[in-house]
Amino acid sequence: MNYSVHHVTRFHYSAPITESVMEVYMHPRTEGSQRCLNFSLSINPRAQIFSHRDYLGNVVNHFDIPRPHTRLTITAESLVEIRTMSELPPSLPADAWTQLDFEVNQQDFWDMLIPSHFIEMTPLVHQLAHELNFEQRRDDPLSLLRQLNTAIYTIFDYDQESTEVDSPIDHAVENRKGVCQDFAHIMITLVRSLRIPCRYVSGYLFTGAGDNDRSAEDATHAWVEAYLPSLGWVGFDPTNNLIVTDRHIRVAVGRDYADVPPSRGVFKGTAETELRVSVHVRPADEMPNGDDPLTEPEWPAFNGEPKDQTQQQQQQQQQQQQQQQ
Repeated sequence: MNYSVHHVTRFHYSAPITESVMEVYMHPRTEGSQRCLNFSLSINPRAQIFSHRDYLGNVVNHFDIPRPHTRLTITAESLVEIRTMSELPPSLPADAWTQLDFEVNQQDFWDMLIPSHFIEMTPLVHQLAHELNFEQRRDDPLSLLRQLNTAIYTIFDYDQESTEVDSPIDHAVENRKGVCQDFAHIMITLVRSLRIPCRYVSGYLFTGAGDNDRSAEDATHAWVEAYLPSLGWVGFDPTNNLIVTDRHIRVAVGRDYADVPPSRGVFKGTAETELRVSVHVRPADEMPNGDDPLTEPEWPAFNGEPKDQTQQQQQQQQQQQQQQQ
Protein backbone atom coordinates (compact mmCIF):
# COMPACT_ATOMS: atom_id res chain seq x y z
CA MET A 1 0.00 0.00 0.00
CA ASN A 2 1.27 3.47 -0.89
CA TYR A 3 0.33 6.54 1.15
CA SER A 4 0.76 10.25 0.62
CA VAL A 5 1.24 12.35 3.74
CA HIS A 6 0.79 16.14 3.94
CA HIS A 7 1.91 17.58 7.28
CA VAL A 8 1.69 21.36 7.58
CA THR A 9 2.69 23.30 10.69
CA ARG A 10 2.05 27.03 10.91
CA PHE A 11 3.22 29.48 13.57
CA HIS A 12 1.84 33.01 13.73
CA TYR A 13 3.53 35.59 15.98
CA SER A 14 1.86 38.70 17.38
CA ALA A 15 5.01 40.76 16.73
CA PRO A 16 8.06 40.27 14.51
CA ILE A 17 10.61 37.84 15.91
CA THR A 18 14.21 38.13 14.82
CA GLU A 19 15.28 34.51 14.44
CA SER A 20 13.88 30.95 14.50
CA VAL A 21 15.99 27.84 14.97
CA MET A 22 14.16 24.53 14.63
CA GLU A 23 14.61 20.83 13.99
CA VAL A 24 11.90 18.51 12.71
CA TYR A 25 11.25 14.77 12.76
CA MET A 26 8.92 14.33 9.78
CA HIS A 27 10.90 12.16 7.33
CA PRO A 28 9.46 8.60 7.35
CA ARG A 29 11.95 5.81 7.97
CA THR A 30 13.00 3.23 5.40
CA GLU A 31 13.41 -0.21 6.96
CA GLY A 32 11.66 -3.53 7.14
CA SER A 33 8.31 -3.46 5.38
CA GLN A 34 8.32 0.35 4.94
CA ARG A 35 10.02 2.44 2.26
CA CYS A 36 9.97 6.21 1.98
CA LEU A 37 9.74 6.72 -1.79
CA ASN A 38 9.82 10.50 -1.72
CA PHE A 39 10.10 13.27 0.86
CA SER A 40 10.13 17.04 0.54
CA LEU A 41 10.33 19.73 3.19
CA SER A 42 9.66 23.41 2.52
CA ILE A 43 9.99 26.38 4.85
CA ASN A 44 8.34 29.78 4.54
CA PRO A 45 10.12 32.19 5.00
CA ARG A 46 12.68 30.36 2.92
CA ALA A 47 15.60 28.80 4.73
CA GLN A 48 18.45 26.45 3.95
CA ILE A 49 17.60 23.01 5.30
CA PHE A 50 20.25 20.67 6.69
CA SER A 51 19.78 17.05 7.69
CA HIS A 52 21.53 14.29 9.56
CA ARG A 53 20.74 10.89 11.06
CA ASP A 54 20.74 10.48 14.81
CA TYR A 55 22.11 7.43 16.61
CA LEU A 56 18.81 5.56 16.15
CA GLY A 57 18.69 6.13 12.40
CA ASN A 58 16.05 8.88 12.43
CA VAL A 59 16.38 11.60 9.79
CA VAL A 60 16.53 14.99 11.52
CA ASN A 61 16.04 18.14 9.43
CA HIS A 62 17.04 21.48 10.91
CA PHE A 63 17.09 25.12 9.79
CA ASP A 64 17.66 28.69 10.93
CA ILE A 65 15.75 31.80 9.83
CA PRO A 66 18.02 34.70 10.91
CA ARG A 67 15.75 37.57 9.88
CA PRO A 68 12.54 39.17 11.17
CA HIS A 69 9.28 37.37 10.45
CA THR A 70 5.76 37.12 11.85
CA ARG A 71 4.81 33.73 10.39
CA LEU A 72 6.52 30.39 9.91
CA THR A 73 5.15 27.51 7.83
CA ILE A 74 6.72 24.05 7.71
CA THR A 75 5.35 21.76 5.00
CA ALA A 76 6.39 18.11 4.85
CA GLU A 77 5.14 15.89 2.03
CA SER A 78 5.89 12.17 1.87
CA LEU A 79 5.17 9.20 -0.35
CA VAL A 80 5.50 5.95 1.58
CA GLU A 81 5.20 2.31 0.55
CA ILE A 82 4.23 -0.25 3.19
CA ARG A 83 4.18 -3.91 2.34
CA THR A 84 1.78 -6.23 4.11
CA MET A 85 3.50 -7.74 7.12
CA SER A 86 3.45 -11.40 8.07
CA GLU A 87 0.83 -12.24 10.66
CA LEU A 88 2.17 -12.72 14.15
CA PRO A 89 1.77 -16.08 15.87
CA PRO A 90 -0.77 -16.10 18.72
CA SER A 91 2.02 -16.84 21.20
CA LEU A 92 5.69 -17.74 21.53
CA PRO A 93 7.25 -21.03 22.69
CA ALA A 94 7.63 -21.87 26.36
CA ASP A 95 11.34 -21.01 26.34
CA ALA A 96 10.76 -17.50 24.89
CA TRP A 97 11.70 -15.71 28.14
CA THR A 98 15.05 -17.51 28.24
CA GLN A 99 15.67 -16.73 24.58
CA LEU A 100 14.73 -13.09 25.15
CA ASP A 101 17.24 -12.75 28.00
CA PHE A 102 19.95 -14.31 25.85
CA GLU A 103 19.32 -11.89 22.94
CA VAL A 104 19.13 -8.87 25.26
CA ASN A 105 22.49 -9.79 26.76
CA GLN A 106 24.02 -10.17 23.30
CA GLN A 107 22.81 -6.80 21.92
CA ASP A 108 22.77 -3.14 22.93
CA PHE A 109 19.27 -2.41 24.25
CA TRP A 110 20.33 -0.40 27.30
CA ASP A 111 18.52 2.83 26.37
CA MET A 112 15.27 0.94 25.81
CA LEU A 113 15.37 -0.82 29.19
CA ILE A 114 15.97 2.02 31.67
CA PRO A 115 13.88 5.03 32.79
CA SER A 116 13.98 8.12 30.59
CA HIS A 117 12.43 11.60 30.53
CA PHE A 118 8.78 10.46 30.50
CA ILE A 119 9.32 6.84 31.58
CA GLU A 120 9.20 6.41 35.35
CA MET A 121 8.00 3.55 37.53
CA THR A 122 6.11 5.66 40.09
CA PRO A 123 3.98 4.28 42.95
CA LEU A 124 0.86 4.90 40.84
CA VAL A 125 2.33 2.93 37.95
CA HIS A 126 3.28 0.14 40.39
CA GLN A 127 -0.35 0.12 41.53
CA LEU A 128 -1.50 -0.09 37.90
CA ALA A 129 0.88 -3.00 37.27
CA HIS A 130 -0.65 -4.84 40.25
CA GLU A 131 -4.16 -4.13 38.97
CA LEU A 132 -3.27 -5.50 35.53
CA ASN A 133 -1.37 -8.52 36.90
CA PHE A 134 1.73 -7.19 35.18
CA GLU A 135 4.18 -7.29 38.09
CA GLN A 136 6.12 -10.33 36.96
CA ARG A 137 6.75 -12.43 33.90
CA ARG A 138 4.20 -15.07 33.00
CA ASP A 139 2.87 -16.96 29.98
CA ASP A 140 5.16 -15.83 27.13
CA PRO A 141 6.32 -12.32 26.10
CA LEU A 142 4.03 -11.95 23.08
CA SER A 143 0.89 -13.14 24.88
CA LEU A 144 1.63 -10.82 27.80
CA LEU A 145 2.06 -7.81 25.51
CA ARG A 146 -1.16 -8.57 23.67
CA GLN A 147 -2.98 -8.58 27.01
CA LEU A 148 -1.38 -5.30 28.11
CA ASN A 149 -2.19 -3.61 24.81
CA THR A 150 -5.86 -4.50 25.22
CA ALA A 151 -5.93 -3.62 28.93
CA ILE A 152 -4.64 -0.07 28.37
CA TYR A 153 -7.19 0.43 25.60
CA THR A 154 -9.98 -0.84 27.86
CA ILE A 155 -9.34 1.05 31.10
CA PHE A 156 -8.13 4.39 29.68
CA ASP A 157 -10.39 6.86 27.90
CA TYR A 158 -9.11 8.85 24.94
CA ASP A 159 -9.42 12.55 25.79
CA GLN A 160 -7.47 15.25 23.96
CA GLU A 161 -8.10 17.80 26.71
CA SER A 162 -6.96 15.69 29.66
CA THR A 163 -3.16 16.04 29.46
CA GLU A 164 -0.51 18.44 28.21
CA VAL A 165 2.65 17.68 26.27
CA ASP A 166 4.76 17.80 29.43
CA SER A 167 2.32 16.05 31.76
CA PRO A 168 4.05 13.43 33.94
CA ILE A 169 3.00 9.83 33.55
CA ASP A 170 1.00 9.89 36.80
CA HIS A 171 -1.46 12.44 35.38
CA ALA A 172 -2.91 9.97 32.87
CA VAL A 173 -2.61 7.00 35.23
CA GLU A 174 -4.53 8.73 38.02
CA ASN A 175 -7.28 10.14 35.78
CA ARG A 176 -7.49 7.08 33.52
CA LYS A 177 -7.54 9.16 30.36
CA GLY A 178 -5.12 10.73 27.92
CA VAL A 179 -3.90 10.62 24.33
CA CYS A 180 -1.62 8.33 22.34
CA GLN A 181 1.52 9.89 23.81
CA ASP A 182 0.35 9.05 27.35
CA PHE A 183 -0.73 5.50 26.51
CA ALA A 184 2.59 4.81 24.79
CA HIS A 185 4.54 6.06 27.82
CA ILE A 186 2.47 3.93 30.20
CA MET A 187 2.96 0.79 28.11
CA ILE A 188 6.70 1.41 27.69
CA THR A 189 7.13 1.84 31.45
CA LEU A 190 5.35 -1.42 32.26
CA VAL A 191 7.09 -3.39 29.50
CA ARG A 192 10.58 -2.22 30.47
CA SER A 193 9.89 -3.19 34.08
CA LEU A 194 9.94 -6.83 32.91
CA ARG A 195 13.23 -6.30 31.04
CA ILE A 196 11.65 -6.35 27.61
CA PRO A 197 13.28 -3.68 25.40
CA CYS A 198 10.60 -1.17 24.42
CA ARG A 199 10.74 2.08 22.46
CA TYR A 200 8.50 4.99 21.46
CA VAL A 201 7.42 5.38 17.83
CA SER A 202 6.27 8.67 16.30
CA GLY A 203 4.41 8.59 13.01
CA TYR A 204 1.06 8.66 11.28
CA LEU A 205 -1.99 6.40 11.11
CA PHE A 206 -4.23 6.10 8.07
CA THR A 207 -7.87 5.89 9.15
CA GLY A 208 -10.30 4.62 6.52
CA ALA A 209 -14.09 4.72 6.48
CA GLY A 210 -14.44 1.35 8.18
CA ASP A 211 -11.77 1.83 10.83
CA ASN A 212 -12.85 2.57 14.40
CA ASP A 213 -9.72 4.34 15.60
CA ARG A 214 -9.87 6.53 18.70
CA SER A 215 -6.86 8.65 17.73
CA ALA A 216 -7.35 11.96 15.94
CA GLU A 217 -7.17 11.87 12.15
CA ASP A 218 -5.66 15.36 11.82
CA ALA A 219 -2.65 14.80 14.06
CA THR A 220 0.49 12.74 14.27
CA HIS A 221 0.24 9.42 16.10
CA ALA A 222 2.37 7.40 18.52
CA TRP A 223 2.68 3.78 19.56
CA VAL A 224 5.35 1.43 20.93
CA GLU A 225 7.66 -1.29 19.67
CA ALA A 226 8.85 -4.14 21.88
CA TYR A 227 11.72 -6.46 21.04
CA LEU A 228 10.72 -10.13 21.02
CA PRO A 229 12.83 -13.22 20.40
CA SER A 230 12.73 -14.55 16.81
CA LEU A 231 10.44 -11.64 15.82
CA GLY A 232 12.54 -8.53 16.41
CA TRP A 233 10.76 -5.21 16.97
CA VAL A 234 6.98 -5.66 17.08
CA GLY A 235 4.60 -2.68 17.12
CA PHE A 236 1.67 -2.31 19.53
CA ASP A 237 -0.86 0.55 19.41
CA PRO A 238 -2.58 0.73 22.84
CA THR A 239 -4.61 3.79 21.81
CA ASN A 240 -6.55 1.70 19.30
CA ASN A 241 -5.92 -1.84 20.58
CA LEU A 242 -4.03 -2.76 17.43
CA ILE A 243 -0.99 -4.78 16.53
CA VAL A 244 0.76 -2.39 14.15
CA THR A 245 -0.45 -2.91 10.60
CA ASP A 246 0.16 -1.52 7.14
CA ARG A 247 -1.86 1.55 8.19
CA HIS A 248 0.91 2.73 10.56
CA ILE A 249 3.59 4.94 9.02
CA ARG A 250 6.79 5.07 11.11
CA VAL A 251 8.67 8.38 11.21
CA ALA A 252 11.03 8.19 14.20
CA VAL A 253 11.88 6.00 17.19
CA GLY A 254 13.25 7.03 20.57
CA ARG A 255 13.34 6.31 24.28
CA ASP A 256 10.16 8.37 24.71
CA TYR A 257 8.41 11.38 23.22
CA ALA A 258 11.11 13.82 24.32
CA ASP A 259 13.51 12.24 21.80
CA VAL A 260 11.31 12.60 18.71
CA PRO A 261 8.76 15.46 18.77
CA PRO A 262 7.52 16.41 15.27
CA SER A 263 9.34 19.74 15.71
CA ARG A 264 11.11 21.67 18.40
CA GLY A 265 12.92 24.96 18.47
CA VAL A 266 13.40 28.40 19.91
CA PHE A 267 13.14 31.95 18.65
CA LYS A 268 14.45 35.38 19.57
CA GLY A 269 11.84 37.99 20.34
CA THR A 270 8.88 38.87 22.50
CA ALA A 271 5.58 37.69 21.04
CA GLU A 272 2.46 35.65 21.56
CA THR A 273 2.22 32.52 19.39
CA GLU A 274 -0.67 30.82 17.62
CA LEU A 275 -0.19 27.37 16.12
CA ARG A 276 -2.13 25.42 13.49
CA VAL A 277 -1.29 21.87 12.40
CA SER A 278 -2.83 19.95 9.52
CA VAL A 279 -2.10 16.27 8.86
CA HIS A 280 -3.65 14.42 5.93
CA VAL A 281 -2.87 10.77 5.18
CA ARG A 282 -4.41 9.24 2.05
CA PRO A 283 -3.87 6.26 -0.22
CA ALA A 284 -1.49 7.59 -2.87
CA ASP A 285 -3.90 6.91 -5.72
CA GLU A 286 -6.61 9.15 -4.21
CA MET A 287 -6.81 12.78 -5.22
CA PRO A 288 -7.15 15.26 -2.34
CA ASN A 289 -10.64 16.53 -1.66
CA GLY A 290 -12.20 18.77 0.95
CA ASP A 291 -9.93 21.17 2.81
CA ASP A 292 -6.62 21.85 1.11
CA PRO A 293 -3.91 21.34 3.74
CA LEU A 294 -1.89 24.13 2.14
CA THR A 295 -4.64 26.73 2.41
CA GLU A 296 -3.65 29.62 4.67
CA PRO A 297 -5.98 29.79 7.70
CA GLU A 298 -7.49 32.92 9.14
CA TRP A 299 -5.82 33.80 12.43
CA PRO A 300 -7.68 35.16 15.45
CA ALA A 301 -6.62 38.46 16.98
CA PHE A 302 -4.08 38.22 19.78
CA ASN A 303 -5.19 39.13 23.29
CA GLY A 304 -3.00 40.35 26.12
CA GLU A 305 0.60 41.47 26.29
CA PRO A 306 3.42 39.47 24.72
CA LYS A 307 5.27 37.18 27.08
CA ASP A 308 8.99 37.42 27.70
CA GLN A 309 11.40 35.69 25.36
CA THR A 310 12.21 32.70 27.58
CA GLN A 311 8.53 31.85 28.07
CA GLN A 312 7.85 32.18 24.36
CA GLN A 313 10.76 29.92 23.41
CA GLN A 314 9.22 27.21 25.57
CA GLN A 315 5.71 27.86 24.26
CA GLN A 316 6.77 27.47 20.63
CA GLN A 317 8.16 24.03 21.39
CA GLN A 318 5.26 22.85 23.54
CA GLN A 319 2.40 23.97 21.30
CA GLN A 320 3.78 21.97 18.39
CA GLN A 321 4.34 18.93 20.58
CA GLN A 322 0.71 18.94 21.70
CA GLN A 323 -0.35 17.88 18.23
CA GLN A 324 0.89 14.30 18.70
CA GLN A 325 -2.39 12.65 19.63
